[in-house]
Amino acid sequence: MLELIRENPKLVKESLKKRNLDPKLLDAALSLDEQWRKHKAESDDLRAKRNKFSLQINELKKAGKDTSKVIKEAAAVPGKLKELEEHLKQLEVKLHHAFCSLPNVLHESVPAGKDSSQNKVVKEFGKPAKFSFTPKNHIQLIEQHDLADFDRAAKISGARWYFLKNELAVLDLALCRYAVDFMRERSYTFVTPPYFINRKSYEGVTSLDAFQNVMYKVEGEDLYAIATSEHAVISSFANDVFTDAQLPVKLVALSPCFRKEAGAHGADTKGIFRIHQFNKVEQLVIATPEQSWKMHEELAKNAIDFWKTLEIPFKQVTLCSGDTGLVMAKTYDLEAWFPAGKEYREVVSCSNATTWQSSRLGIKCETNPGVNRRLTHTLNSTCVASQRCLAAILENNQQADGTILVPKVLQKYAGFKVIGKPVKKK
Repeated sequence: MLELIRENPKLVKESLKKRNLDPKLLDAALSLDEQWRKHKAESDDLRAKRNKFSLQINELKKAGKDTSKVIKEAAAVPGKLKELEEHLKQLEVKLHHAFCSLPNVLHESVPAGKDSSQNKVVKEFGKPAKFSFTPKNHIQLIEQHDLADFDRAAKISGARWYFLKNELAVLDLALCRYAVDFMRERSYTFVTPPYFINRKSYEGVTSLDAFQNVMYKVEGEDLYAIATSEHAVISSFANDVFTDAQLPVKLVALSPCFRKEAGAHGADTKGIFRIHQFNKVEQLVIATPEQSWKMHEELAKNAIDFWKTLEIPFKQVTLCSGDTGLVMAKTYDLEAWFPAGKEYREVVSCSNATTWQSSRLGIKCETNPGVNRRLTHTLNSTCVASQRCLAAILENNQQADGTILVPKVLQKYAGFKVIGKPVKKK
């Protein structure tokens, strides 16, 4: 990424403009980079001088000659070098911050736009069912069938927390297990990551703004709760070097995810759609640059194929430039149909981070040892975030008699086919 900024600043500026961001962000980073390189060269020169003086002094001593003049000249070097190195450290901190604040360069296929209203529909899958009654939203269905307790959770944790209960708690486990099996059958290696990682690791995988707006910090420790398993898994490969033949590495991870949802005040404060903790089965890939975009399509297809089996209507969209996350070069979303609100809502995010993460983490690949070494690309995609999926299942599968049908593919995992008992007609 730093090489790209130095070698092709025009491309980076064009991407910033497409994201509706100020191109001066790059100018500030380049100015700091120029200062750093200048001072680094001066520091290297002083070190060379120091070594040269040491050799001269030793030679003069061996020859029995006067060393006082050279010693006097050499005495000024350590002080200057120390001062310069301290300044370099300060510049490095500023440069790191400026570098990490720069977003990824958008892929050329990303449509220009300011917000989600300008995302482009790629394809629609399934048609929303026509109900002979007014469909209830997932909160009403949860309360009707005693499937969660929001009030008791609020007592101990506050808003956007919950207890899952009864069939919904079982269905959560069933959904996650089915998703893991689905991905393992496609030759993805299953992992469960640590749920907390340190700041250095986090800085390698996400933007600095996330520390304030997204992550929960463990007080008194250098640990943050993971917002997604991607952050733990990808950062664990820091400084690894792969041969091209070892790539792509294809993983599927299951973990709880913890998010502040600081930017969502007043939205979805009840229910299980926008919450502080949820379970997610995530697809993760480390690839060569040549494999990268093919893998992005594979991840999207995996998610599409999975959601087709649930028989819930959804559509695939390409996020526009203004809606694409700063870390990502391109993102597809899958949006499931929610009949109560008569709207599609995001349930899957599938992204290619290209070299944004690997450049910060030092993840590289090479054709052969020492040959054609370059940065890898990192990719991620939801397979299923279980709570959002459960909300979609409840709304789409509700019946006129008050029951909720369990998707066929989940019935053997759950051990039941229906939630609730039919309401007797008076």
